[in-house]
Amino acid sequence: MIDALQNTGHKGFWTQGDSPPQTDSEALQNALYSLNQPYILVDQNGQPATVKGGSLTLQPSGNRNDSDVLPDSPDSGVRHPVLAFTPSLPPENLGDPEFIKCHNLRYAYVGGAMANGITSAAMVEALGKAGMMGFYGSAGLTPAEVEKAIDEVQQKLGNLPYGFNLIHSPGDPDLETAVVGLYIKQGIRKVCASAYLNLTPALVHYRVTGIYQDNRGRIICPNQVVAKVSREEVAQRFFSPPPEKLLVQLVENKTLTRQQAELARHVPMADSLTAEADSGGHTDNRPAISLLPTLIALRNEMVKAHKYPQSIPVGLGGGIGTPQAAAAAFSMGAAYILTGSVNQACVEAGTSEDVRRLLAEARQADVAMAPAADMFEMGGKVQVLKRGTMFAQRAAKLHELYTVYDRLESIPEKTRFQLERDYFKCSLDEEWKRTRAFFMVRDPRQVTRAEQDPRHKMALVFRSYLGQSSRWATTGKADRKMDYQIWCGPAMGACNAWVRGSFLEKPENRDTLTIAMNLLFGACILTRANWIRCQGVALPPDMDTYSPLPLDAIVKYMQ
Repeated sequence: MIDALQNTGHKGFWTQGDSPPQTDSEALQNALYSLNQPYILVDQNGQPATVKGGSLTLQPSGNRNDSDVLPDSPDSGVRHPVLAFTPSLPPENLGDPEFIKCHNLRYAYVGGAMANGITSAAMVEALGKAGMMGFYGSAGLTPAEVEKAIDEVQQKLGNLPYGFNLIHSPGDPDLETAVVGLYIKQGIRKVCASAYLNLTPALVHYRVTGIYQDNRGRIICPNQVVAKVSREEVAQRFFSPPPEKLLVQLVENKTLTRQQAELARHVPMADSLTAEADSGGHTDNRPAISLLPTLIALRNEMVKAHKYPQSIPVGLGGGIGTPQAAAAAFSMGAAYILTGSVNQACVEAGTSEDVRRLLAEARQADVAMAPAADMFEMGGKVQVLKRGTMFAQRAAKLHELYTVYDRLESIPEKTRFQLERDYFKCSLDEEWKRTRAFFMVRDPRQVTRAEQDPRHKMALVFRSYLGQSSRWATTGKADRKMDYQIWCGPAMGACNAWVRGSFLEKPENRDTLTIAMNLLFGACILTRANWIRCQGVALPPDMDTYSPLPLDAIVKYMQ
């Protein structure tokens, strides 16, 4: 209802040109959605109206009354008191322009890395060609699988923006070192560093490889690190230069020259940093509304302390599943937004149709924390979907057994039977044979240790269930549906609630770019609507929300 618009005064006046003011709801909404044009509301005989063309005169002082508006003059046209005004706000204007420039982007939008290739080459390609950036989900893959993905992405994107994930592997540092060597060899210039608690020699090696000083005296790091953290102490490490002891180590083993080490002492470990809030997978479940401002303040402190010549962009990930969430992130000062869970239900995601369907049906409360395969012994957890799968409960049971018993043989017979029937679908002895064969190829040291330490043997067997469960999900293994491990945060449920009743409700209609552009386009609309409210004008409820639009409709509004 148009009469729901209320105003406390006038902000100036608008002089009518060829087009008269329009008061109908459709015109008001179309003008709000036309993001490349300013949005002007005027008083038309006591009714709010949107206008085009003409000329606008804004008053620097506070609210104005009708008596303050200058009368019409024969050569100036009809004048209308201005109720509210917002400038144009195309999606390209969201976020930090320095982040956009640094990564050669059009939009401050990043597709986060989801392990096992869930953030696939096709997804990275779609984002890169649209002026966004995607990080391929290389965690959990072998170096050979990662190399194959590198070849595919580089062939499709060339010089367009893209990156690859580099995950901290405390249980397998050799794998992390091998992946870094592969990235350096293949010329991967951007990585998303995730799950780090401390900086490692491999990560520092990647960051400082090729560092030099240009003819203007600027220190250039060809390899860019976008860190993803949820703790202040970890963020501080990425805002700081590389640790001195690791630089010395790299010099001693001839990986770095002394001159390069000296340059490295003056640059931060990360070019950009993502504040990771309540995300799927590895997460500390931090609230975005407190985490982002805290890390921005820490960034400012560290930039000043280290006298960096430029700032370090801080973006927000975790919980970004609706235009409202995206608008809130940018309003809080996020340099960019990073999405994850919502992309997993898209057609480009490297997962199965079963998983996409389960994700598209999820609600916000349909998630739970479960033991992580890569940090099982340390008690690390990941956030997963609990609706339609029993993985969270079964994984928790395995960790409980690990904390109670010192070896597989100590587990009571009734419990062993349950594990063999429901979890492993084979005897524990047979599962150990399979696990042993896997680690003889992947990391023989684990087998040597397990044969000397029964509790470590038990951990490896239990980890085999956790590790395989995510692959069962991505491949859609039919007889393992109840064991699917599906990384997912509350953003998925929020997204599903937003798209319910629209063309995006069905997962087969969800593609990465359509989701991304609707989040950005909707964020701009909701931001402009909020600016109107801040000027004392209350918009009607149907203009206070945004429903998904097809890409061609968004493009039409932005022309």
